[in-house]
Amino acid sequence: MDRKHCLVTGANRGLGLELVSQLLARQRHVVATCRHPGKATALNRLAGEHPGRLHVLPLDVADARSREALLRDLPLVTDGQPLHLLINNAGVLRGGERFGQVAAEDLDTSFHTHAAGPFLLTQALAPQLAEGAMVANISSEIGSIALRQEFRTPSYAIGKAAQNMVTSLLSQALAPRGIKVVALHPGWVRTDMGGDNAALSVAESAAGLLQVIDHLTSEDSGRFLDWQGDPLPW
Repeated sequence: MDRKHCLVTGANRGLGLELVSQLLARQRHVVATCRHPGKATALNRLAGEHPGRLHVLPLDVADARSREALLRDLPLVTDGQPLHLLINNAGVLRGGERFGQVAAEDLDTSFHTHAAGPFLLTQALAPQLAEGAMVANISSEIGSIALRQEFRTPSYAIGKAAQNMVTSLLSQALAPRGIKVVALHPGWVRTDMGGDNAALSVAESAAGLLQVIDHLTSEDSGRFLDWQGDPLPW
């Protein structure tokens, strides 16, 4: 059995939960994190169905103490084995923002959840990443400066644009160890964040993302790709 370990943040619902489920179906060992594990009913149910292969740990990626606690607890559930895949999926979206009424708190939350948090978490986890591991930052085309043509979800867009720079910088920092880092747009997905009218199911998006991750090469590191592997402009 392939004992490669994966870590997925923001795994209590939606795309994160589906990524965990599909990784388990691939016989991976998964560490799934979320802010409130006690409330993550579906995730805990999965853990009960996969004893020893799914561990649920608390993590608020934007909080320094929470990241430190994860670093302490992680070796206990991985038996000190390295991580082969890190998926930075945790995200927040403040809907209904209008120019003139965008709150500083929302900008701050988005930046720390989408950019600073994933950067600091990946930096801290770097010693526990296997040589040749992969880091996938779940981004969004909303964070593409080149594609932005309207004023919409500014705090989210700014956070995701910053996250794209995080991807570029991490790809350069981790390249000497053969670790590939990419920004992945999951498509418009039917989740609490994407809404009921979105084009893709979480199963379709997760399967596509994992397929892209499976086929990443060193030349792909530092790139911005969609769920089908097509490049997106920064």
